[in-house]
Amino acid sequence: MWLAAAAPSLARRLLFLGPPPPPLLLLSRSSRRRRLHSLGLTAMPEKRPFERLPADVSPINYSLCLKPDLLDFTFEGKLEAAAQVRQATNQIVMNCADIDIITASYVPEGDEEIHATGFNYQNEDEKVTLSFPSTLQPGTGTLKIDFVGELNDKMKGFYRSKYTTPSGEVRYAAVTQFEATDARRAFPCWDEPAIKATFDISLVVPKDRVALSNMNVIDRKPYPDDENVVEVKFARTPVMSTYLVAFVVGEYDFVETRSKDGVCVRVYTPVGKAEQGKFALEVAAKTLPFYKDYFNVPYPLPKIDLIAIADFAAGAMENWGLVTYRETALLIDPKNSCSSSRQWVALVVGHELAHQWFGNLVTMEWWTHLWLNEGFASWIEYLCVDHCFPEYDIWTQFVSADYTRAQELDALDNSHPIEVSVGHPSEVDEIFDAISYSKGASVIRMLHDYIGDKDFKRGMNMYLTKFQQKNAATEDLWESLESASGKPIAAMMNTWTKQMGFPLIYVEAEQVEDDRLLKLSQRKFCASGPYVGEDCPQWMVPITISTSEDPNHAKLKILMDKPEMNVVLKNVKPDQWVKLNLGTVGFYRTQYSSAMLESLLPGIRDLSLPPVDRLGLQNDLFSLARAGIISTVEVLKVMEAFVNEPNYTVWSDLSCNLGILSTLLSHTDFYEEIQEFVKDVFSPIGERLGWDPKPGEGHLDALLRGLVLGKLGKAGHKATLEEARRRFKDHVEGKQTLSADLRSPVYLTVLKHGDGTTLDIMLKLHKQADMQEEKNRIERVLGATLSPELIQKVLTFALSEEVRPQDTVSVIGGVAGGSKQGRKAAWKFIKDNWEELYNRYQGGFLISRLIKLSVEGFAVDKMAGEVKAFFESHPAPSAERTIQQCCENILLNAAWLKRDAESIQQYLLQRKASPPQREP
Repeated sequence: MWLAAAAPSLARRLLFLGPPPPPLLLLSRSSRRRRLHSLGLTAMPEKRPFERLPADVSPINYSLCLKPDLLDFTFEGKLEAAAQVRQATNQIVMNCADIDIITASYVPEGDEEIHATGFNYQNEDEKVTLSFPSTLQPGTGTLKIDFVGELNDKMKGFYRSKYTTPSGEVRYAAVTQFEATDARRAFPCWDEPAIKATFDISLVVPKDRVALSNMNVIDRKPYPDDENVVEVKFARTPVMSTYLVAFVVGEYDFVETRSKDGVCVRVYTPVGKAEQGKFALEVAAKTLPFYKDYFNVPYPLPKIDLIAIADFAAGAMENWGLVTYRETALLIDPKNSCSSSRQWVALVVGHELAHQWFGNLVTMEWWTHLWLNEGFASWIEYLCVDHCFPEYDIWTQFVSADYTRAQELDALDNSHPIEVSVGHPSEVDEIFDAISYSKGASVIRMLHDYIGDKDFKRGMNMYLTKFQQKNAATEDLWESLESASGKPIAAMMNTWTKQMGFPLIYVEAEQVEDDRLLKLSQRKFCASGPYVGEDCPQWMVPITISTSEDPNHAKLKILMDKPEMNVVLKNVKPDQWVKLNLGTVGFYRTQYSSAMLESLLPGIRDLSLPPVDRLGLQNDLFSLARAGIISTVEVLKVMEAFVNEPNYTVWSDLSCNLGILSTLLSHTDFYEEIQEFVKDVFSPIGERLGWDPKPGEGHLDALLRGLVLGKLGKAGHKATLEEARRRFKDHVEGKQTLSADLRSPVYLTVLKHGDGTTLDIMLKLHKQADMQEEKNRIERVLGATLSPELIQKVLTFALSEEVRPQDTVSVIGGVAGGSKQGRKAAWKFIKDNWEELYNRYQGGFLISRLIKLSVEGFAVDKMAGEVKAFFESHPAPSAERTIQQCCENILLNAAWLKRDAESIQQYLLQRKASPPQREP
C-alpha cells in the first residue's frame, strides 16, 4: 500500500515533518524524559487485550458470491467455504464487522448439514462466534453463510465511490480496500495474513457495468431473476491472504498491452479518459519483466489490472492482480500533467507491482512484520524507476524524500522500532508511517549496498522460492541473505529493526605522516540534543569513507560494531578532505570536527562533492542545529555556499529545511528577514533558469524551475510576483495556458499575495477542472491565502462536496502550513468540526495525517498541553502515537526558538547591513 499524499519529491514540502530541541537541552536524558512524561508524552498507550483467531477450524477455499446494490448501497452475500476442522469443537470463530448473518450451517463431508443456532457478535474485536447444536468432528466440510452488508462511505471494506459520468450525472461504483483488517466488512472470514486460502469469486452486477476481481473472468451469464443483471465468475486464485482480495463494479474504459512475458496488462480509467492510462500502462509493462528478472521468479497470475478509483484513502493498494489507485497516482494527461506527477505515478506503479511478489506471493506472518512488505517495496520502487527512467536521478531524490524524512521522525523520543509488536487491529494503522516505509526502505538500501547487488538478488530468490504461497517473518529474510552473502546479516540488522533510533557518528582526524588517522564514536542521535545516559544503544554500522582524490568511490569500507573505533586511511595528503557516508547510504548522521568540516565546505561551492553528498552534509548540519548541538547560524552560512548548486534534489532538500525554519520564525517579529534570506539564496538560480524551458532541458530542470519559482514567489520576490500575476491573468483569460509544471508555483504566488477575487478565480478553476490532478494542485495551495476571512472560506470549502473526502486533509493541512494565522485557524476548525472529521476517517491513517499537518508547526510550550488535552477528551486511538510525536515536536520547536532566535535575528540583520558579495 502506498500512503504518500503527494509526489515523493514534494512529500516533505507538503507533509511538513516538524522541528526540534528544548530547554530540555541542558538536562540529562532522564530529566528530559521526565519533562516529556509530565506532559504525558512518553508512555505509549496501553495495549488493548487481543487474541488471534483459534486454530481449530481453518479455510481451504472461499466460494464467494456478492450482489451489490448501487442505488441502496447494500449488498447480499453467499459464502461456501471449504474448511478443515482440526480438533472437535461446537463453535467456529471468524472475523466479521458491520455484516448481518442471516443463516449459517456446516456440512461435514459425506454427512448431514448442521445449522448454527447462535451468532454471537463481539463487535469490539470484530469477531463472530457461530454456535452449533452438535460437535463438529475433525475432517473437512463446507461452511455456508448467507449475509447482508452496507456499501459504506468510509473508504474501507466494500464501499461506495462517487463519480460523475461524462454527461454530468452522479453515480456510484462499488470498490474495496481491505488492508489491513477490512475484508471482514465484505464477508465473514479468517481475516489474518497467515490464514491463506484460495478464492472463487462471483459478482452479480448490472449488465452495463464493468466487474473486476483478482483473477480473469471465466464465465458471464444472465442472472435468472433479472434480465438487467449478469453473474460474472472469476477463475480460482492461488493461495492468498484475505487482505489482498479485491472486487470493483463500476463504469470504466481501459487500455491494454502484453508484457514481454505474455502477461495481459490493463489500466482502467474513468470513462472517456483511456488516453490518460497510457503512461502507467507503459511503466507497468516494463516493470513486470524487470521484477521477474530481478527476483528470478515469474509473475504468477495470467493478468494484472491497474484501476483508478475516485474516492480512495491511500495512494494505492497492491491487491493481487487488481491494483487500485487514487486517480492522481495512475492517470497522466500528456498536456496537463506536470513532471512530478509522472514521477509519482512511476514510483507508485513500481511500488505496488513489487508487492505482487514481495507481500502477495510471500506474505508477512503477522502485522509486526508489515515493515518488511512496505520497506522493501518503498526501496525497490526506486530501483525499478531508475531502470525505466535513468534521467530522473531518482536515488538522489530517495535521500530527500525517504531517508531524511525517516530520520526526522526517528530522532524523537516517541518514535518506535521498525518492528512493532502489533496485537489488536486498531494498532495496525499506527504503524503505516515513515518508520515502516521510509526507514524500512533506507535500512534495506544500506543492507543492499553492504551485501552487493549479486548476493542480494541471490538471497531474494532463495527467500521468495522457499516461502512462495506461504508466510514469513523478518528473520526468514535475514537467513536467506546471510546464506547468500556469508555476512552477519541477522546480527547487524537486528540493531536497526528491533531498537528505535539511529546513531550520530562523531569523527575527528589527525595527519600522521602520509596517513590520516580517524577517531570514530557513535551515540544515539536525539532531536532534543546530545544523548546523556549510561544505557546508550549501539548499532552495527556499515561505514564508507571517501576522499577528495576520488569523491565517487569508497577508499575504505568498515563495519563499526563497537562504540569507538580508530581507522587509518593510507596515503591521504594533508590538503585532501575526508568524508564519511559516501552516497548518504548509511542510516546515520555525521558530526565532523570543525577542521574536517572546514575542509569539506569548499566541495559544496565548487561542486567537487557529489550531489547526494552535498545534500547529506547540509541535512546533517541542519539536524544538528535543530537538536541544539551546533548553532543555526552556522547552517545559514553553509546554505549560502549553495549559490552555484545545479542539482534539483539538493535544492529541494535545502528548500524544505528553509521552509521548516520559516515556519519556526513565523512565531517571531523578524519573519520578513528570513524571507529576504530565502530570496537571496534562490534568486541567482531563479535568474539562471528563467520561466521558460530551454532546448535540451529535461525532467529535473522542470522540477527545479517549479521549485525555485514557487519559493521566490512565496517569499515575495518582486520580479517573480509580477511575472506570475501576468501569466496567471493570461491563463485565466485563455490567452496563454500555463504549462503544467508552472501551475503550482504560479497559483501559490498569486494566492499568497492576492485577495478575495484571486481566491474566487482559483475556486472557479477548481470547479471547471476535469482532471483530479489539477483539482488537487489547486486544493494544496489554497491555504497560502492570508486574510482571516479568506482562510475561513478555504476551511469551509475543505469540507464541502467540491472536495473529495481523502483530499480534505491536504486542504486543511495547506492552511495550517500556509501562515501563522492559518495554523491557528486550522486547529480551531479541527476542534470545531472534530466529530464530522473523525467520523469521516474513522480509525484510518488519514486522521493521523490530518493531526500531524495541522498542529506540528506550533512552537509554544502550552500548545503541546492544549493538543494533548483535546485528544484526551476526544480520543483517536489509531493516532495516539502521532499525537505524542506532534506534542514532542511542539516542545522541541519552542526550545529551538528560545535557544537560537536571537542569534538568527542578529545574523540576518547583520547580513542586511552588509550584504554578501554576489559571485559572478
